[in-house]
Amino acid sequence: MIEAQAPAPPGAPPSWRGPARLPVRPGTGRFLVLACVFVCAACGLVYELELVALASYLIGDSVTQASVVLSVMVFAMGIGSLAAKRLRRFAAAGFGALEAALALVGGCSAMALYAVFAWTGAWGGLWAGGPRVLLVAFSLAIGLLIGAEVPLLMELIQRVRHQDAGGAVADLFAADYVGALVGGLAFPFLLLPFLGQLTSSLLTGAVNVVAGAALVLGLFRRDLTCRARCLLLVANVIVLGVLASAAVLVDDFERASRQAVYGDDVRVAVQTGVQEIVLTGGADGRPLDLYLDGRLRFGGREERRYHEALVHPAMNGPHARVLILGGGDGLAAREALAHPGVRRVDVVDPDPGLVRLARADPALSRLNGGVYRDPRVHVSAADAFQWLREASAATYDVVVADLPDPGITASTKLYSQEFYGLARRALAPGGRLVVHAGPVASRARVFWTVEATLRAAGLRTAPYRVDGRATGFTAGPDRTTDVARAPRDWGFVLAAAEARPPLRLDPHARPLHTLTQAALTADARAAEGTRVTGARASTLVHPRY
Repeated sequence: MIEAQAPAPPGAPPSWRGPARLPVRPGTGRFLVLACVFVCAACGLVYELELVALASYLIGDSVTQASVVLSVMVFAMGIGSLAAKRLRRFAAAGFGALEAALALVGGCSAMALYAVFAWTGAWGGLWAGGPRVLLVAFSLAIGLLIGAEVPLLMELIQRVRHQDAGGAVADLFAADYVGALVGGLAFPFLLLPFLGQLTSSLLTGAVNVVAGAALVLGLFRRDLTCRARCLLLVANVIVLGVLASAAVLVDDFERASRQAVYGDDVRVAVQTGVQEIVLTGGADGRPLDLYLDGRLRFGGREERRYHEALVHPAMNGPHARVLILGGGDGLAAREALAHPGVRRVDVVDPDPGLVRLARADPALSRLNGGVYRDPRVHVSAADAFQWLREASAATYDVVVADLPDPGITASTKLYSQEFYGLARRALAPGGRLVVHAGPVASRARVFWTVEATLRAAGLRTAPYRVDGRATGFTAGPDRTTDVARAPRDWGFVLAAAEARPPLRLDPHARPLHTLTQAALTADARAAEGTRVTGARASTLVHPRY
């Protein structure tokens, strides 16, 4: 039987097929379509933010990863919109299939990206760029599917009740943008802190597939043949089953992938409100390693070499009051307290979870000498930049910047001229500032940019370096497991306001385990031999790392 088609109203597109046979009134149907637009837009933005967040965590350099994800996704959305023009005659069936595919791809994207990083990231060669290739592939696929939604939804809303194109576009985009706002706020404030990256993406996929199926199989079911309805129902049930199965197995997956990344010796793994903290070893004589957001903060075999070189050259001179920026693990405080005459040590770290772990974990507390039980140690959970802005001037004899490597986007402001200006203001007359400036041999320009930035802040500098670990897990901006690219040294810059500080160890301090005066002098000469001329200061508005 051939169904009579209603005549097209003036201005209707050539493909207009007349009003849909809805089980509800047109006003209610229009509301349901816009509600689906709202939900799908929220899910689409969560997929984008999930990819950006996970790529920044796994690969590093959040600015680059955000640029790659968003630019590829927006480009793909344009291609998807063009491709969807061919599906407008089958808008209901096409939209149902599209949402099932988007829920599957978007919901599983985080888990797939993490799996590729965990099980192929250490292979090198062809697979060394696996996470980056998969990131672009998912951004492209999700962008294509999101872009194809708009033409089909435009067709569906016109099928409910025909209206002028401008009004239909305004309604559609209003619901879309409000949904994007809700999704953008829900991700950092609800999904990520309460569910984590993997579970939140799976839940988002489930919401997405239910919304698409409810609209098509509920509101537009009479536009579909019996065979199409059955196929869509089966497809949606399969997608929901896959997402539900993945959600059930997500904890086992996280444990297995974490072991693939860090090895079988993972002892503590916690996600605080600031970062992921992983401790490996520390029992049965095995060295303790600390990872923050997947980057090696210290290795048990080499941590004393790093912390002695960071703290002790700055302690030659008055050192009654010491400020440590970062260093929530307590190891820099351990070295400062080894000097007689220290009356107060202030530790400013943004993550109270790390400080709690440094107090409570037996291995880490034993390594830091139980410094948080010392009444001279005072802890502030705060951003170092903001804390310095509010600190009293001319307060500290020694300021130790024990911070993540420069080049990691989150720490860029802590290596800026403005930050060093605030640190200089906090120095008492004759005070010294020491900065961890990243590896020298593998990132010489970054190291000398830090030194140039300190000089631009009015400080006199004395750069030096010490040989560091040769490990397969770098602490730098890129989370690589390529041994050839791992840093082999640590670079530091000692600075003071009045005159260039001498690179000497405190003669009244106890002998050190790894550092001697002769080695420190040789390390300063070695660092000077790598000097990069023309390095310019980094500022908040013009970061150069």
